[in-house]
Amino acid sequence: MNQDQVKEQLLKIDGDVAEFTVVFSGKESKKVDGLYHPDNHEIIIHNKNFEEDNSLMYTAIHEFAHHIQFTRFAKETTPHAHHTVLFWNIFHKLLKMAEEKGIYLNIYESDPRFRELTDRIKGSYLAKNGEIMKEFGKLLIQALDLCQQKHAIFEDYVDRALGMNRTTAKSAMQMFARDVDPVIGYDNMKVVASIKEPRQRQEAVEAFKEGYSQNEVRQSLKESKPEPKQTVKRLESQKKRIQKSIEDMQMRLMDVEERIQAMRDAEGEEE
Repeated sequence: MNQDQVKEQLLKIDGDVAEFTVVFSGKESKKVDGLYHPDNHEIIIHNKNFEEDNSLMYTAIHEFAHHIQFTRFAKETTPHAHHTVLFWNIFHKLLKMAEEKGIYLNIYESDPRFRELTDRIKGSYLAKNGEIMKEFGKLLIQALDLCQQKHAIFEDYVDRALGMNRTTAKSAMQMFARDVDPVIGYDNMKVVASIKEPRQRQEAVEAFKEGYSQNEVRQSLKESKPEPKQTVKRLESQKKRIQKSIEDMQMRLMDVEERIQAMRDAEGEEE
């Protein structure tokens, strides 16, 4: 596969993109497999790093995700913020589309060594950890009830008696109270437990079971969240915040102008 063929394959995944180039360096690199230069929209692939096309395409899709990140979402991307939540969401979606089109083969599913490791980690560790944390949440709710009976502050109990983080305690309690399926693992359970609407919680659980990443699930929740209804009260509050910002900026401007004038006066006296 040459660089023109790689570009052709990338455009099959997503053709509605800004113009870019793919360059094979003809070199081997021990540091990185590829690079993206946002200034000239150039994807560089260290093609000597690869023995087969599938791994090369994986790297090409990674750098292609950066191209989309820096061109399509320029307002949300800073020059040095490469591997953001936005990037991973783009990358994962591109990989799924590439798999569906037969452009890239998911090695996590096709390589039996990955499959064996994944099944072992999910079944023996992630799911069991989720079950333990859910049961832990049940005990914490019992502790909360006891604190209320004894007129003790639950946060104080968590801080001093258990010596643990309050946010972790709250998440575990939500997992039990909202009956989150532990098969998705503790970290994903935290995301689901934080969702108030039952239908959205169930959709998130199903998405995790289907292999969607946290970034994709979070983005989906963000997109499905309705925009707040515009009211006179909301607009008036927004107006006050803007006016306050303007006043603060005017005060800062006056301060800077006074300091500039003072420095000029001092320079004039020295002359």
